[in-house]
Amino acid sequence: MSGRYEVKPGMMAFGSCFGNTPADQQVFQIDDDFTHYRQIKLLARAEQLNKYYQTCNYSQTVAGAIARLIINRLTQEHPQHFHCQKSIDNTVVFHSQLTKETIYLDAELQLQKVEGSPVFPAYASTLDALATQVQEDLTIICRSADGNNWLSAIHLCYPNHWSAEEKIGKDFAAIHAPVAGMEKINRRAGAIANTMITHKPMVRFAWGLSTDTRLNHHPEPPPGISVSQWQGRSFDSQHPKLYLRIERQVIWGLPEYETALFSIRTYFRDCSVVKKDSVLRSKLYAAIQSMTPESLVYKGLVESKASILEWLQEN
Repeated sequence: MSGRYEVKPGMMAFGSCFGNTPADQQVFQIDDDFTHYRQIKLLARAEQLNKYYQTCNYSQTVAGAIARLIINRLTQEHPQHFHCQKSIDNTVVFHSQLTKETIYLDAELQLQKVEGSPVFPAYASTLDALATQVQEDLTIICRSADGNNWLSAIHLCYPNHWSAEEKIGKDFAAIHAPVAGMEKINRRAGAIANTMITHKPMVRFAWGLSTDTRLNHHPEPPPGISVSQWQGRSFDSQHPKLYLRIERQVIWGLPEYETALFSIRTYFRDCSVVKKDSVLRSKLYAAIQSMTPESLVYKGLVESKASILEWLQEN
């Protein structure tokens, strides 16, 4: 809305109103597209689980704390969809009305078994099972006593041209090093990781452009699909299709465990609708025009920038 393409933390207090109440109060947003999002996760997992799910020094204690947070939020935010029952021996039974799955966890919230719809491959962990009940991708950052941080778990079935395997175990600065315009932010990487872990929950948004609404844009296409077909960054001015790919990211710190949950919910807005609003059209035009050469390369827009801007100006 500033008419500029900017790379900045842009963190706001979680629960800030963006006109989507009560969804603005939710970590996990569930809508009519749930079945489609779920199907994409199941397809990704079936293709090759470790391509989309990775852990590194993800301790049982932290895993339990993250599982508790996810379960608590889901049952509070969507009581009509999720139910949790705790037994005398502290074992937990978590049920999703959406997937018809019942997840059994021990007192440490480690996965015991799952009943309901058959999933292949079988869930590898509590995080894998819970991530497949929601429309968000999930990442977990941890910090050690010496202050070093690292990406300790990642469940990424809707990647936007990056991969779980490439990022797992890296610290904040290394994860974001390829992002054009991140240099200033990365100089404060330790302070930002500290903010993520110790501050109250926050929300931020990121946007880019895509020529399709494919949720899974892993850098490596599945078997049998060509790279050019998979990329989703080839604008055809004769048959124009262009979408804003928007990520709503929620950061929820658990300072007592030196960890934070970082969720990524992907949305699309059709730019043919956006351009009908003269204000939004001019803002988007200006923002694309303001991109640095490095940002254009990173966003995959070098070849299509001119034709996109021309299309935006057309009535």
